[in-house]
Amino acid sequence: MGFSGATQFWNARFNKDEFIFGKDPNEYLVEQSSRYLKSQDSVLCIADGEGRNGVWLAKQGMKVTAFDVSDIALYKAKQFAQDNQVKVQYSLCDTDGFAWQNNAYDSVLAIFIQFADPAMRIRIFQQVYQALKPGGIFILQGYTPKQLVYKTGGPSLIEHLYTEEMIRELTQEFEILDLRCYEKKLSEGIKHQGMSALLGLTARKR
Repeated sequence: MGFSGATQFWNARFNKDEFIFGKDPNEYLVEQSSRYLKSQDSVLCIADGEGRNGVWLAKQGMKVTAFDVSDIALYKAKQFAQDNQVKVQYSLCDTDGFAWQNNAYDSVLAIFIQFADPAMRIRIFQQVYQALKPGGIFILQGYTPKQLVYKTGGPSLIEHLYTEEMIRELTQEFEILDLRCYEKKLSEGIKHQGMSALLGLTARKR
């Protein structure tokens, strides 16, 4: 799926009055950023959608850059940031079109970016590593293959889901601070609702 196809797909999903993933930040992101991030950190949110995570981080005093492939989601995100009286630097692009810079961020956040096929996933992990400053923090949340049983959110393609072995392979250059597979009931808008099979990763650029 190219950029225009992805935009069309996600616009169709986000074209609702409600926030389809809710307005509260992801729980794993909150837990890990509270441990490892600090006010004034420069952070990048990959595919931030309607802005729930980027806006929360900005409210903690961080300097937030975010992008998404959906202009409808970004419109909602910009309004959400304005309503919360914070600034987030948004751009309309996909992961391959984003202007990645080396050693630019204290943290990069990837919360449910499972639109990525295996080849794109490898590129993203390489881009994240290069974009982080030395000692920078990478926080990832996603679904494991057991999510195909729960069907409470996420992709239906097993190759888009995460296993611990896969994530260890992709993060060999990082120092892993936290890596867990677990099951928990999610309540993140209408799209992530119910018992879920999850993976959480927090890693530091060496």
